[in-house]
Amino acid sequence: MLSNQGIVLDFILEGANFNSAGEASSKIKRTLQQLGVRPDIIRRIAISTYEAEMNVIIHAYRGMLKAEIYSDRTKIIVDDEGPGIPNVELAMKEGYSTAPDHIREMGFGAGMGLPNMVRCTDQFDIKTKTGIGTKLSMTIYH
Repeated sequence: MLSNQGIVLDFILEGANFNSAGEASSKIKRTLQQLGVRPDIIRRIAISTYEAEMNVIIHAYRGMLKAEIYSDRTKIIVDDEGPGIPNVELAMKEGYSTAPDHIREMGFGAGMGLPNMVRCTDQFDIKTKTGIGTKLSMTIYH
């Protein structure tokens, strides 16, 4: 199994680059599978990571996603440069979305990203500054 020192995976995310959408979450999922993490835990990590990754691609200019995988937990940190979230409380409501129509026509932007992240994680923290960007920290225990 995994040592307490952990494994760190870093990814650069580019806003509006839908060709790379899902790559980071897929690589993290494969790593967790290779490490023998339980499938139900992998699913929660994959969902929350994918939602965070897509939020950067949809809303931000660019961002960094870091996965810190330990024997007892996985921590996902996403730090983006973008417009920030003007009203976090509203953004946390299921179905609320600021995604433009062309994003919705692609099948994204249903307003479930942040609610799904909260639902799938054991610890969730969000810090955002309008005009600067957003930083998420999510922890899922194995």
